[in-house]
Amino acid sequence: MIPLAERTIFNMEQRGEFPRRIVLTSRNVAWDLAEIEDWIEARKSSSIHAISPGSRT
Repeated sequence: MIPLAERTIFNMEQRGEFPRRIVLTSRNVAWDLAEIEDWIEARKSSSIHAISPGSRT
């Protein structure tokens, strides 16, 4: 659902920029769907835009 690398999501979680994971077992995690959908909507309506590789700002 979120096309980001696992490490990118982890780093964003640590910075408070992504919903926190829910630990299911020692090897499995999940996220609350409503929190992820809210995060996506917030990104859509904010002025935050990803910079494409190779583009100039």
